[in-house]
Amino acid sequence: MFSSESEILRKMRLIEWLKADLITQMGNLYQVMAKNSEQATRESLAAIIVGCYVLAGRLGIRYDSLDQEVLKTVEKNIKNEHEVEKWFGDFSEMKRHLSTKR
Repeated sequence: MFSSESEILRKMRLIEWLKADLITQMGNLYQVMAKNSEQATRESLAAIIVGCYVLAGRLGIRYDSLDQEVLKTVEKNIKNEHEVEKWFGDFSEMKRHLSTKR
């Protein structure tokens, strides 16, 4: 914004912008889901996922570390018999998907 802005301040502004962008993307998701557009919903969800990864990177979290944490969370939800897992098996399906990506 200003030429005298320090690098630390620029990084802080970027993190705040990324957080605000995630909130905006969540609002966009609600709007496209209301319109019942599969393509727009897919695009919106992808934007949220990408935004989370970029924010994680800016916060010093490596992408592979985030991937591992996602997998641990999925496994925890399977072990704890999360309702979605009990009813539909979504977390088991996600675990298979994540395992085949590696």
